[in-house]
Amino acid sequence: MRTTLTLDDDVTAMLNRARADSAGDFKKLVNDLLRAGMKQSHLPKSARRKYRTPATNAGRCLVGSVSNVQQVLEQAEGPHVR
Repeated sequence: MRTTLTLDDDVTAMLNRARADSAGDFKKLVNDLLRAGMKQSHLPKSARRKYRTPATNAGRCLVGSVSNVQQVLEQAEGPHVR
């Protein structure tokens, strides 16, 4: 089937990145990605892969307490912040 789609900018960017990573045909890439997405959307929620945000160590806290916003701003941007 031949059709015309208007893609959002973020989708276009993701497709361009995927195209750069693969040596295949653009049409095949789009069809493969649509197939994978459609298969995932039809799975029950319990069978879908859950995404977990990777943890990272940000180091020690540089201020005594982050509940004092003024102290945090002064530490980050200087004493003349308003």
